[in-house]
Amino acid sequence: MSETLPLLLVQMGHPPTDIRAAVGEQPDWFKAALGDVGPIKVVCPFEGERLPAAGTFSGAVISGSWAMVTDHEEWSERTANWLREIIGAGVPVLGVCYGHQLMAYALGGAVDYHPQGSEVGQIAVSLNDAARHDPLLEGLPNSFDTFLSHEQSVLTLPSCAVVLAASSHDPHQIIRYSSTALSVQFHPEFSAPVMNKIITSRSERVAMKGKDRDALLAAVSDTPFSRAILQKFVASL
Repeated sequence: MSETLPLLLVQMGHPPTDIRAAVGEQPDWFKAALGDVGPIKVVCPFEGERLPAAGTFSGAVISGSWAMVTDHEEWSERTANWLREIIGAGVPVLGVCYGHQLMAYALGGAVDYHPQGSEVGQIAVSLNDAARHDPLLEGLPNSFDTFLSHEQSVLTLPSCAVVLAASSHDPHQIIRYSSTALSVQFHPEFSAPVMNKIITSRSERVAMKGKDRDALLAAVSDTPFSRAILQKFVASL
């Protein structure tokens, strides 16, 4: 990572109170997944904080959220406008879950509730042929486990988008928009305790409807290849 400019973590909301009390805030999860990578600046547009100008940070990671892109909150729309600007300027950006959906929306795609419902737990995604030479995906196995927790998905791709991976539930798990902009529907920053808490949280009742909680918990172990994408993105800055 750049020695002079910080990594920017754009936090798109607080976790529900019970999740936050058990496993902390989203920046805690990212910092634990990344280790000692130098300065990280956290900005919270949902609290009215201003998004910084290009050139003041080395690259940006856009976090997940318990909000929905289709709510079109002012802070979310403001972040979408900012994303168009910085992606157009060639700033490195990695979107995660809500950040994945917001990047696709900002660049002309469509986001909404997945017709088959939510996707929760430790789930395999498979890379396609287009992923083989992608700089952030080189060296990964053709299929690897990820931690997922989402109700909405990218349903229609922006014209600039190239899909690089899919799960059995969602065909748009990894999307590249430009040489510097990529997003993932899954959570490379999650640890097993975070995933377990989300599965058991009272705040996740809607997302968990019809799912076997015990089976999902039994499947949770670790997702090192998913985490490697986040780590490689930051190391490339």
